Amino acid sequence: MARRDKNISVIINKTAAFIILLIMTLFLVMTAAGGAEGENPEISFSAVMDGSLFRALEERFTLSFVQRNLWLSSKAKIESQICEKVVNGVYIGDDMLLGAEVLSSPSYTSNADAVNRFSAKNDSAVYFVAVPTSSGVYSEILPEYLTGKTEKQCIDSVYSKLNSGIRRIDAYNILKRLNENYIYFRSDSKWTSYGAYCVYRTVIQKLGFQPSAYDKYTIEHVTDNFRGNLWKKSQYMKSKPDILDIYNYNDGAELLSCTGTDNSHKVRRKELYNRDAVDTDDMYSLYLGEDMPLVQINTSVNNERKLLVIKDDFADCFIPFLIQHYSVIDIFSPECAEGKITDFVNIGDYEQILFLFGTDSLGSENIFSPLAD
Repeated sequence: MARRDKNISVIINKTAAFIILLIMTLFLVMTAAGGAEGENPEISFSAVMDGSLFRALEERFTLSFVQRNLWLSSKAKIESQICEKVVNGVYIGDDMLLGAEVLSSPSYTSNADAVNRFSAKNDSAVYFVAVPTSSGVYSEILPEYLTGKTEKQCIDSVYSKLNSGIRRIDAYNILKRLNENYIYFRSDSKWTSYGAYCVYRTVIQKLGFQPSAYDKYTIEHVTDNFRGNLWKKSQYMKSKPDILDIYNYNDGAELLSCTGTDNSHKVRRKELYNRDAVDTDDMYSLYLGEDMPLVQINTSVNNERKLLVIKDDFADCFIPFLIQHYSVIDIFSPECAEGKITDFVNIGDYEQILFLFGTDSLGSENIFSPLAD
């Protein structure tokens, strides 16, 4: 009986704490929105229980960046108190945040077809790497209702539709085997530099080189306060920040130049690592800096090998590992290009072309439209 009374007391205390938190949150949010047009939503127990109050507040209090962040943070705190694990499409796990969007895009097939057409028109050897997000590798953490079509199934679907001449490289199983390591961020859907290095070892062998040994690198922890895209969506304050690393290769090839070409075809100097980014809201742009349609890297490697990388942001922390193997690395980002890839590069200049995309980008409609004539 004493144990039962104790359990009841704990439940009452938690309920009281939740009600107090709710009242404080509503007061803060409504105060922040003071002066806004329209009436405040009706506050009632039934509105809290059926979720209509939260929906009304979320719609109303998006008037400014500050108010939106206040609301998202408070909403995440309230929902976690009542065992609601999904906040704005983000699943709140014990140790990490995971994207909670159910995959159902028909664009995987059309995007594979676009790559096939591009490959058929060019003589270069084409390699394709589809990288799962953290939700794909740690899918067992997600509840069953969020794991309809898995990322592994989406990757297999894309790979099965690629022409036989395109070399498919398996990143999923590499990352799945290593998932007890720090290969994905806790607050972002992308892999860490270490996760990228683990896949690099296989990719570079497929491209015809021996991978650089891990112990040849000096690892610099640039910041331990990175909060990524999943944190920005959920504003879940209890999530632990992440580390951004730079891998410096000892006594290896040197970076001679790094330039970027914008959509007006103006060329300007870039940095392989934009250290100023760690003082901004976009810390991940530490890798390659501002996204541009074309980035061109020249190294001291004396083999006259040129590689074209067609990529999304998963490749940004992957690119530095390629510097030890190629004289020239050109990087094309179709997501930010206005115009065709042929407006920026001559495809015939490259013996090899590497596609590297996360599964979230591969589900985006017309992601490869700049590859068309």
